[in-house]
Amino acid sequence: MSAVRAVDVLVVGAGPAGLAVAARLAAAGVPRVEVLDREQQAGGVPRHCAHGGYGTWPHPLTGPAYARLLVTAAQRTGGAVRTGVTALDWAGPLTLETVGPRGPETIGARAVVLATGARERPRSARLVPGTRPAGVYTTGELQQAVHLYGQRIGERAVVVGAEGVSYAAAATVRAAGAMVVAMVTDLPRPQVPPARAANARLRQGIPLLTDTTVTELLGHGRLSGVQVRHRDGRTVVLPCDTVVFTGDFVPDHELARRGGLTLDAGTRGPAVDGSLHTSRPGVFAVGSVLHPVENAATAVREGAHVAGAVLESLAGAERPDSVPLLADPPLRWIAPNRVTPADRLPYVLRTTAVSARPLLHVTQDGRTLHRERLRTTAVPNRTVTLTARWTHQVDPKGGPVRVGLTGFFEDGEPAPW
Repeated sequence: MSAVRAVDVLVVGAGPAGLAVAARLAAAGVPRVEVLDREQQAGGVPRHCAHGGYGTWPHPLTGPAYARLLVTAAQRTGGAVRTGVTALDWAGPLTLETVGPRGPETIGARAVVLATGARERPRSARLVPGTRPAGVYTTGELQQAVHLYGQRIGERAVVVGAEGVSYAAAATVRAAGAMVVAMVTDLPRPQVPPARAANARLRQGIPLLTDTTVTELLGHGRLSGVQVRHRDGRTVVLPCDTVVFTGDFVPDHELARRGGLTLDAGTRGPAVDGSLHTSRPGVFAVGSVLHPVENAATAVREGAHVAGAVLESLAGAERPDSVPLLADPPLRWIAPNRVTPADRLPYVLRTTAVSARPLLHVTQDGRTLHRERLRTTAVPNRTVTLTARWTHQVDPKGGPVRVGLTGFFEDGEPAPW
């Protein structure tokens, strides 16, 4: 093994979460904060999101402008941002083997922060049969092709999905000069606010096919169409030369898995408490590797939050005991997914069922800790948030804390849970 180069904090991933961690820690006086990213340019996903929606209401930004702002903040406070460097494996509890332009290197740290993000499952992982033609993308591949490299993508596109990232993909297709033939979702409704869905359908003329599944890709050499099946069994072919598979994110957890960190069964990312400690002392996780996938503002907020926990760890503070935080059906997952009485970070959840103004309830050993009625409809693939104002009631020696949801389906029938 090569000689170990020492830093104080090593951050793996230079997206919004990782850059926010580095900026906070460097500004707090931590002398050697280093951020690694395997891409050639830091900034994460916002680099190729040319649309707006970033920044704040008084100061809106496009994705690339937001990425540049985060990189500048990390560097100006004293953080070192190194691109083109891949973390390969662990060489010790807080030591990583890496490879980059300077060759292999072993880096040891007093604390490690995993901010490795998430990725969309491609066509192959979704097990969509058919031929293997050109013209098949994920949202990330599409945005990079169009906004970073100026490539042409075709003339007629089908977008698979109807969540926020799906509508961003449709906007990218239109920006490339192509037509969106249809958006297709296997759910009964789009997973965005009604105004956004109506704008795409009515003003942009994009048809939305609900309760519909892509069953086959057609064409040799270049995509010629996709076959879809409606819930009633009807099948139809949509002629197109481009298809974009959107959403269905999975955490980029390879490094966490290789390190033997405990993974949460729901999110499939590292299990963490409200301070974003993982199961390994001195190792933290933040951003979309914890919950695929939230917006950049959530990632930055978590990055700023974990910086405080890292500072306490560097100062020798003891890690508090935590208990599992479990999401009961129809909730799909919750993050963070362990809890201590001192936790203050709001929780993000996802549900598998549509429910109008449902009631969230938190219990431990049959004792109610919190009840909260949502003001909106809970929809799959859209974030539900839960306050952390109840955590002081948690018994760290007790059993798991459970979060449940009760409500009504949109047709007024009680939900079966």
